[in-house]
Order: sequence, then structure tokens, then C-alpha cells
Amino acid sequence: MAIISYLLPLFLSLIIISSASANFQRDVEITWGDGRGQIKNNGELLTLTLDKSSGSGFQSKNEYLFGKIDMQMKLVPGNSAGTVTTLYLKSPGTTWDEIDFEFLGNSSGDPYTLHTNVYTQGKGDKEQQFKLWFDPTADFHTYSILWNPQRIIFTVDGTPIREFKNMESLGTLFPKNKPMRMYSSLWNADDWATRGGLVKTDWSKAPFTATYRGFKQEACVWSNGKSSCPNGSKQGTTGTSGSWLSQQLDSTAQQRMRWVQRNYMIYNYCTDSKRFPQGLPKECLAA
Repeated sequence: MAIISYLLPLFLSLIIISSASANFQRDVEITWGDGRGQIKNNGELLTLTLDKSSGSGFQSKNEYLFGKIDMQMKLVPGNSAGTVTTLYLKSPGTTWDEIDFEFLGNSSGDPYTLHTNVYTQGKGDKEQQFKLWFDPTADFHTYSILWNPQRIIFTVDGTPIREFKNMESLGTLFPKNKPMRMYSSLWNADDWATRGGLVKTDWSKAPFTATYRGFKQEACVWSNGKSSCPNGSKQGTTGTSGSWLSQQLDSTAQQRMRWVQRNYMIYNYCTDSKRFPQGLPKECLAA
């Protein structure tokens, strides 16, 4: 017990981490939807609902400059065509930074499309899309964004699906200066979401509902112009508590990511030569 009493203050001084027991009442606020977003079970569960009038959304109370965000989600079941469920980090302003998970719904029996993107200073166009190797509507699955000064890693149930490295040395923008909040939303985008807008939302199936639990935030929390990380948010810490600040993919994780990309990736901007007739982006050539 003496060891625990000694280590706990040190652990908390290194980095602010949410309790292992997620509590949406404490950690997030529902920001739009006029009652369509609801926190339930004493903060353990959150639901977002979409009907013909409106969708809904929520955001984290904390703002982060680097972190690892985990969320367990169960997506809209059945015919979800036209709907988009999101989980992302974003900074405010017209030249914003953003790290995206977007789940594009589909007709019953067809898989969701998982769309990822990275924006820096309001510039994106770095899309990769995947089909998932499971039914994301049948049960909860964990979707994670790890963001540190060296890289961004998108992970599904512990399996990395995408890594976006800091390649500022090549002139590629990387989000590292602007604090971001976590956001999630459920909304209608049937003008583009499903097969480029060919399949529209079937409102006879409404209301549509996505369910959330297990929100975890290991992060440098940004407040009043300061980071909770002791050396500043741009420098990694050592030890287990700060490992995500310098984390990279080991050989096993890289092999797993290549397996996902080989079998489940359906679009990669780095291979779209028609989109970049003057040549692929430099970060694609260096990958």
C-alpha cells in the first residue's frame, strides 16, 4: 500500500487521465439535437438519434494537445443508408485541424464504409476508406485515435488500420499546434454518403440510433493556455503513463496494419494517380 500511495501522486503529475470507469455526465456535453442525444445509466451509456427533423451530437469537456482517445460504439443497425456517424478531434476556427473517423451507412446487408481523414490548417484531402471485418452494428467495438508529435494512428479493436506520420520535413502539414476537442455526431448526408448519394435515407426506418460507452481519454489536457503534461505538450514523457506520447508501431502491429490495408482498404488517396495528375503527394512517395 505504501508503494501505491507513493506512485499515485507521481502518476497523476505526469499526465491527466480519465477514470477507468467512463462517465459521460462528467466527461462530455451534448451540444445539439434538441433532446435526441441522451446520457443514460448514470453516465455509463450515451445514445445519439437521427430522425427526419434533426440529428444529434456531443463533445468532450476537455480540450487536448496530443492524446489517445478510445470510444466503444455500436452503429445504426439495419438500413443505415444516408446516415453518417462520426468520431473525431477538431480545433476551432477557419484554419482548423481535424482527425476523422466517419462511418458511412449502407443498405441492409451491405457493409459500412469507414472513412478516415486528416486536416491541418483547414486542408485535408488525405482520405483512406475501409470496410470492416465484422458487423459494427451487432455489438460494441472500440475505435481509437492516437495523436502524438510524431504520428497519428487509427485503431479498431486494438488493430491499427492507418498511420499518418509527421513528414513536415517534406513540406507536408501535420497537426501539432492547435488543441482539439473530441466530437461525435449522427446526421443525415444522403446527398453523398451512400454510393455517392445514389441511395437515399429511408425515413420509414427512423429514428436511427447509435450507442456509445467506454470513453477513455489519456491526453495532455489543454487549459488556460497550458498543457497538463509536465514538459509541455510537444515533448514526450517517459514511463508507462506517457507511452502514447512517443508510441510507434512495432513490427507485429505494422504487419497487422498491412493485413487490414491489403484486405479491407477500398480507397487510398496515395494511390489515386488520376486525382493527382501532377504527381502523388510527397508523403505518399515516402511512405
